This record gives sequence, C-alpha cells and structure tokens, in this order.
Amino acid sequence: MSAGLKSKITATALAAGFDTVRFTRPDTAMRPGQELRAFIRNGFHGDMGWFAANEERRADPAVLWPEARSIVMLGFNYAPEINPLLSLNLPDLGNISVYARRKDYHDVIKKKLKSVARWLHGETGDEVKVFVDTAPVMEKPLAMAAGMGWQGKHTCLVSREFGSWLFLGEIFTTADLQADAPGRDLCGSCCDCLEICPSRAFTAPGRIDARRCLSYLNIEFKGHIAPEFRRAMGNRIFGCDDCLAVCPWNKFAKAANAQSLALRPELENIPLRELAGLDDGAFRSLFAGTPVKRTGRERFVRNVLIAIGNSGNRGLGQSAARLLNDDSPLIRAMAVWAAARLLGKAEIDSLARSHAGRENDRYVINEWHMAGIGEGARS
Repeated sequence: MSAGLKSKITATALAAGFDTVRFTRPDTAMRPGQELRAFIRNGFHGDMGWFAANEERRADPAVLWPEARSIVMLGFNYAPEINPLLSLNLPDLGNISVYARRKDYHDVIKKKLKSVARWLHGETGDEVKVFVDTAPVMEKPLAMAAGMGWQGKHTCLVSREFGSWLFLGEIFTTADLQADAPGRDLCGSCCDCLEICPSRAFTAPGRIDARRCLSYLNIEFKGHIAPEFRRAMGNRIFGCDDCLAVCPWNKFAKAANAQSLALRPELENIPLRELAGLDDGAFRSLFAGTPVKRTGRERFVRNVLIAIGNSGNRGLGQSAARLLNDDSPLIRAMAVWAAARLLGKAEIDSLARSHAGRENDRYVINEWHMAGIGEGARS
C-alpha cells in the first residue's frame, strides 16, 4: 500500500505543478540540532529572533508534530533563463534576487501544497499539515534526508536535476509511507560558492554567519548597514544570488515556467534613478504581492542608495541628494553616503550647508562627518 500511495501522491503533486517529490520520516530524517544550536549560540542568526524562539521544534520534526509518521518533500523549480550574475555588470540598474522577481513564492507554493494535502486527506483519511519556509522546519536537511539532493557548502539545497534553484515545501502526515534513500553530498572539492561570496559570510563549508550575508543585510536587517559591507553590495538591492548562481550543478537545470511562477519580468534590472524616486505608495504598487514589499520602502530605498553610491555614475548623485530631506534617517544616512561618493567637494559642501546643520539623527550626522563635513557645517 505504501508504494502505491507514494506513486499516487507523486503523480498528484506533479500534476499540481511541483517538479520533484520525495519522502522521508521524522524518525529517520536528519536532525541538525547540534549545528542549529551552534548557529544560534554564535549569534550568526543576527536579528532573526525566530530562529532561537523555536529552536527545539526547528531542530527535530518529531517535536514539531509528534503524531506525524511521514514527510512529503516537494520541490518547485525556479531556475532563471539568464545567469543573474550578468546583472552585476549593469551598475545603473537594480539587481533583485531571482526568487523575488515574482509573486511571493510562499503564496504560490502553499496553494499547491494545500491542494495535494487535501487530496491526500480525502484519499486516505490521514491527517496532514503543510509548511512553506515560515514554519520552524529545517527544510534543507529534510530534503537531503528524503533524497531530493544535498546541502551544499553554501548551506542551500543542491539537486542533480535543478542545481541550486528549488523552492521547498513539506506535507507532514500521519500516513505511514516508506522513506526514500537519503541524498549524497556531490560537491566534492568544489568551493566556487564560498569563494564568490562578496562579503565573506561563510565561516566554513556549510556554515554561514548571516550577519555578513548580503541577503540578510538588505532584506532582514532593519538598521544602518555598516560601511564594510556597502561596496560589497554593488547593485544588489534585494537579496544576493552569487553563491547559488555560480554552482556548477546549475548546468543541468532547465529554466522554470514563467507563468507557473507568476514571474514579473518588469522587476528585472530597473533603473536606480526610478527606484530612488519611489514614495511609499509607488513602492507598494510596484512590488505588490512580491517578497520585496515585505521589506518596506524605507529599507528598500536604503539599499537603492547604496547601489547608487556604488554605481560610479555622477549623474545619479543628484538622485541621492534629493533624498537628503527624506523623513527616514535610514534613507538620509545613505543619501549622504551615496552623494559623497559621486559628487564633487564643492557640491557636497553646498549640500552640507543646506542639510547637515538641520540634522538631529546621530547616524546621519556621523555620515556627514565621514563625508568630510565637520562641525562647522552644523553651526
């Protein structure tokens, strides 16, 4: 019965739009508790407090739902048509991570997961629960335990068929299903993903300090990005695909179906000048339904200004200068930094006379000081 049911589940999931389906069990799945605890104790999770808040449930799927007997792992291909690393050579345009150039994948995948789970419950009467990223589930170790691939040195899942481009979802169920053979690490001696990291976020193969990861800094981190990471950001205004895109196994991945992913091609390579001019309403409208919207206009424009400062385009200096009066000190601080990198001393001195003297936020004031503007500009 187990083999027959697994075949039916696989067929139903593939018909729902998933690209790969594998099976594991809570009692045989890998338990990354030790690695997770070390990650948290070292503070590598940064401001992502939800890691520590659900540590025990996250470390062991049997704790998350003790009644579950099986886990159906489902993968959804999102491989891009064009290598996203090419966009890094277009400094006047904003580079948004491949996963975010579409309708929020949580919504897309959860809808499909629920349809498969409803079918399974109706077929067998077994209880089901679905998870997509937001729940305390260690998805990548579970996917490896199910034989979907292996966890690469960049900590993400790597697949023979889909490279580093898989969204993951899970169905926990009380159904008794035989586990598939676990995946085997096939990275070998390759360290391309570690070597390409622009901010040196990997402390060792398979270990990452999120506080140094550009994806964490320009998506999750709510504060002022430290100067040591700003140049490394280049034109990456939301996320960073470098360690994924360089993976040699990507050569086997076929570009994902744009329609099934609800792809938004207009979000690829938008001019920084346009993005810097977005007010809150325009930001919400442009990124409605995408992961970018959750970050909010304040952090997003902070990132855009860093990209402007890295562009080397003096013409964008005025785009930065126009944000020196923004209501957000997070934005004003990066407006100072970007303008100071692009405009001449006379222009910066003139801007300082107009703006620095009225500034009362210590972070923004510090940016003026680092730009070479002393207390005289504030008198």
